[in-house]
Amino acid sequence: MQAEAYGLIVVGVFLLAGFVAHVCGRRAHVPRVTLLLLLGFLASPAVLNLVSEEVSNYFPLTAKVALSIIGFQLGERFLGKEIRKTGKVVFGISISEVLLTAALVFFVLWGLGCDFTLALLLAAVAPASAPAATRDVIQQSGAKGPVSETVLGVVAVDDAWGVILFSILLAIAAFFTGEGSSLAVVVHGLREVFGGILLGIVAGLPMAFLTGRIRRGNLTIVESLGFVFFVSGIAIHFELSYILACMAMGATVSNLAKHHKRPFHAIEEIEQPFLIIFFLLAGFDFEINKLWAAGMIGVVYVIARTLGLIIGGYAGGFLSNAERVVRTHAGWCLLPQAGVALGLALMVSERHPDIGAQVLSIIVGTTVVFELGGPIATYFALRHAGEIHE
Repeated sequence: MQAEAYGLIVVGVFLLAGFVAHVCGRRAHVPRVTLLLLLGFLASPAVLNLVSEEVSNYFPLTAKVALSIIGFQLGERFLGKEIRKTGKVVFGISISEVLLTAALVFFVLWGLGCDFTLALLLAAVAPASAPAATRDVIQQSGAKGPVSETVLGVVAVDDAWGVILFSILLAIAAFFTGEGSSLAVVVHGLREVFGGILLGIVAGLPMAFLTGRIRRGNLTIVESLGFVFFVSGIAIHFELSYILACMAMGATVSNLAKHHKRPFHAIEEIEQPFLIIFFLLAGFDFEINKLWAAGMIGVVYVIARTLGLIIGGYAGGFLSNAERVVRTHAGWCLLPQAGVALGLALMVSERHPDIGAQVLSIIVGTTVVFELGGPIATYFALRHAGEIHE
């Protein structure tokens, strides 16, 4: 009973911390994500030791729940009907920032004498973003306008391009190191991406026609979470991208469910507790010693990735004839990097044990920088673009 009581107390404190972070963030003009990460870090055993280390065992499941819900909503909004308005710009910026970020990280690191394979693997992970953090900043600040609309569209699809590029670069690294079959790596990457999309479409067909019947024109929380968690679990079981599966399902429902008036209203109400716990546990898992272990390579990686996103966002916006305000500010809003990057880094450590440990330590260390500073950069970029009104 004591363990159950402790668990309930921790959940209650986490949710209240989310409330405090939201209020303080609005008053101090600091993104809630950053405050939650800091609170989680301060409560961890490495700092004040306010919460038992066993709590971190719940992070993987919480992360998958939060990212599944976010993927479903992003799919509805930006791979569905809204893509007709922003599709060209979103496509241009997402492709440009993924390719330029990876290229800049690789050539800068390699040019400064970094090992070829290490530079290649870090370049493979660099384009990965953090849709949860970016979306939370936009939602909390109430930002509205072409920049925020475009950025949400980009973070909804750039991880798909990033995973494809990651699979290709991982295969090239396998070829140069002689570890594993390069063809098998590429096939696995393509299977993960396109298999996830196919699963989402297949699941979205019955969801589109069967849901919204209990409460006329609206999905209920039971229907929404039932489909989202079921599809996410199936995708994880078969080693497919569960984020892309949920996104594809959301897009399918958005386009086919003509009888839905507000199809995603119910799930918006339930996502906040999961997001709060997700960000707190992400901060709880930060290891400050990993930041120092990243060393000079980590510093160069941070600078190169930042420049790649800013330049890539501007170039993609320019080529797709986006508004000047969009191409000027979009790249600054894409700096957060978290769960997806860590997942890819873990995959590198499994495929390339010798050099993978170094890649993982660098990514974990630099994630601290991007996940704390990225949301702040997003907030001020949106404010400078005139999309956040006090």
